[in-house]
Amino acid sequence: MSYRSLFILLLLSANLFAQQKQPSAFQVVPLGVKGGTDERNLSAYMLAPIATNDYVCLDAGTVYAGIEKAIQNKVFKVSATEVLRKYIKGYFISHAHLDHVSGLIINSPGDSSKTVYATDKCMQMMQNHYFNDQTWANFGDEGKGFLIKKYHFQTLKVGEESNITNTSMTVKALSLSHVNPYESTAFLIRNQNDYALYLGDTGPDEVEKSNKLALLWKEIAPLIQQKQLRGIFIEVSFPNEQPDKSLFGHLTPNWIMKEMNKLSDLTGKEALKGFKVIITHLKPPAINEAKIKKQLTEQNTLGLKLIFPQQGKRFEL
Repeated sequence: MSYRSLFILLLLSANLFAQQKQPSAFQVVPLGVKGGTDERNLSAYMLAPIATNDYVCLDAGTVYAGIEKAIQNKVFKVSATEVLRKYIKGYFISHAHLDHVSGLIINSPGDSSKTVYATDKCMQMMQNHYFNDQTWANFGDEGKGFLIKKYHFQTLKVGEESNITNTSMTVKALSLSHVNPYESTAFLIRNQNDYALYLGDTGPDEVEKSNKLALLWKEIAPLIQQKQLRGIFIEVSFPNEQPDKSLFGHLTPNWIMKEMNKLSDLTGKEALKGFKVIITHLKPPAINEAKIKKQLTEQNTLGLKLIFPQQGKRFEL
């Protein structure tokens, strides 16, 4: 074999090796994917390191009904009660709106002891308005009324990495704006050298008069460049026809793509080709959901891999 032929063969082998699919790091089971009106299908995503049952629940709008849906889809081979009590190791609440916490509240009597994680303002709202021994029994270990102490309420400090109890994962909470000055939260989950980013409800910086998404993109850009961030969960609640004055702290296809282009300015466009973006919180009716999907697909000039999760259907990152 000539040196030239050998060189070409080595070059082809190197290209094939570079194109090999990166093995999955996380598994995701959506328990609820929508942004309102259907109480059976509200924001909640179980996430765990691949090949484990050490899940955390990212928001908890719908829980038990979503687990039952996953069982129907043969994701789990045990009962819904066992998944609730043994597989879910803790809950991360991005903000205290009911469509993100109702499943946690309603299922608390049948749940097992575990940790509920939230930032300070969100935790205060849950303790003052939900787990307050009046609206609902206080299943936590702090707050008002009689403390049942089933849940440990762990307040996260923004920007600090914390261990997630009974898992190998860590979390860093980052601040979002959801109708400024109301706060929401993004959770950056790490398992060893792999990351996943989940955003609660958020509006675009320009509308919110905020820089919180800009700071978030700066935080995660190096992780994308190093191929450590496996995907972003981000909401798109309305189609482009929704006027800015009626966004109420949410995104449209236009706005998310503007934000993704800001992210690409930091990462380089090539780094975002094929990068997984999981679209959450689509608000019914169905005609709006169809519009959102169509508009996102048409405006995806960056070549993102858009994922539209379905309730109870597992996927990997």
